[in-house]
Amino acid sequence: MLEYNLPKYLPSAEELPDSDETPVDNELQELIPGLLKAILLLLWAERMDWLFGIDMGIYEDPEKPAIVPDAFLSLGVERVYDEELRPSYVLWDENVIPILVLEVVSQNYRKEYTDKLHEYERLGVLYYVIYSSRRRRKPRLEVHKLVNGKYQLQEGNPVWLPEIGLGIGCDRGNYCGMMREWLYWYDEQGKRYPTPEEQIKEAKNRAQVAEQRAQQAAQRAQQLAEQLRALGIDPDNLS
Repeated sequence: MLEYNLPKYLPSAEELPDSDETPVDNELQELIPGLLKAILLLLWAERMDWLFGIDMGIYEDPEKPAIVPDAFLSLGVERVYDEELRPSYVLWDENVIPILVLEVVSQNYRKEYTDKLHEYERLGVLYYVIYSSRRRRKPRLEVHKLVNGKYQLQEGNPVWLPEIGLGIGCDRGNYCGMMREWLYWYDEQGKRYPTPEEQIKEAKNRAQVAEQRAQQAAQRAQQLAEQLRALGIDPDNLS
């Protein structure tokens, strides 16, 4: 539980800007978090105790500007508290620090590996995830875990996040018609969870297989009926 020694009147989320209004300088900063959220909406469709915010301001002090990661995940909060949804994430209302924050590095480096790392470390975010597709000599995906107040880089791809019950990693795939590397959620055995597009494709394939089997069964039944008629047996009057 968060404790605040702040003025008696604290603005609500509706009274604060929803982001820093800085436009993204790379489309991936929207698409990568969007894909992660789309998968979560399928995985956790029945759960109402989580929020995955994209380019949403996080306020810890009404007198300071919001912290605006590319995306963050909070657990133990109301997924929807009214039909207008959240314009921003206000810590003195939510009382829950995000458990994971994601920054997607674009061509304009914004101190994701330095200042922002220390900022999320100070805030107490358990997992800080940084992804840069432009890296060549260092891992493109870094997952930092808060241990005794300091971030420790986790090894592997994907990285299992036991407190969340999911793993996160990067792999090549097709999303929005683009074949490239994306971030995905994984199970504890390292198996990637499918995207909505993949689930739709799989459902169509299953429907086609079921239809083919039904057609084959109908053809076999017709052949059997013809064989019976050739033997002088009426298949419609079998008892």
